Amino acid sequence: MAQHSISDFEAIDITGKTVRLADLAGQVMLIVNTASQCGFTPQFGGLEKLWQAYRDQGLVILGFPSNEFGHQDPGSNDEIASFCQLNYGVSFPMMAKIEVNGSAANPLYQWLKSEAPGLLGSQGIKWNFTKFLVGRDGQVIRRYAPQDTPQKLAADIEAALQAKP
Repeated sequence: MAQHSISDFEAIDITGKTVRLADLAGQVMLIVNTASQCGFTPQFGGLEKLWQAYRDQGLVILGFPSNEFGHQDPGSNDEIASFCQLNYGVSFPMMAKIEVNGSAANPLYQWLKSEAPGLLGSQGIKWNFTKFLVGRDGQVIRRYAPQDTPQKLAADIEAALQAKP
């Protein structure tokens, strides 16, 4: 069955529980592939600030650890969760470690990449902290590069939050 919106997917959270993304329907989502030992890892702090600022207005941030780029997230899900909490106070939902590229790429990421290709139409995720903004209607609004800081996304998030589903 072809997937047509974010609601068609499920994910496993960092504790092993299934999360039906349909349960988040009507909210704006920021989906990020993360890593604990990356030069962009301090973005966890900025993501947490966005979460604190906008969650009551309907923003959900979902972090998906991946060890694909420079083996920068080698730990277990428990170790990743502890690192994020202890070092950056992360309270937004973190998912279980996944692959974002290749034949074993998570189906959600296969869909995100096809909906919002990168530079020059490339679909592959190039590095940690690539971000996808998904509107209340379940459709991808935009893809952001790893170097796009969370603070740079605030205006787009505010516009998405104001849009009607």
